[in-house]
Amino acid sequence: MMSLAVIYYIFFSALLFILGAYCLATRKSLIKQIIGLEVMVNAAHLNFVAIASKAPGGIDPYAQTFILLSLGVGASVVALALLLSVQVYRVYRTTDISKLKKLRR
Repeated sequence: MMSLAVIYYIFFSALLFILGAYCLATRKSLIKQIIGLEVMVNAAHLNFVAIASKAPGGIDPYAQTFILLSLGVGASVVALALLLSVQVYRVYRTTDISKLKKLRR
C-alpha cells in the first residue's frame, strides 16, 4: 500500500508532465519547446523516485543512481539542443517552429 506522501508526489509529477506536454504542444518557440520537454523528463524522474522509495527493504539506491546518471546525460542533451537553437537563430533570425518548417519547401 502506498502512503499518502507518495501519492502526492505521483500526482505532482503527473501535473508536471501535463504542463510540459502542454508547453510542447502549444509553444512555437524552439527554446520554449526544449524547456517543456525538460519539464516532462523531470516529471518522469520524480515519478520514478517516488515509486522506488516504496521498494521492499527501504529506499532503492539503484533508482537514485539511475536518476543521477539520467540527469547528467539530460543536462548535456539540453545544452546541445540549446546550442543548436542558438545557431538556428543566428542563421535564420527566428526560433519559430512554423517559420522554420517553411524552409524545407
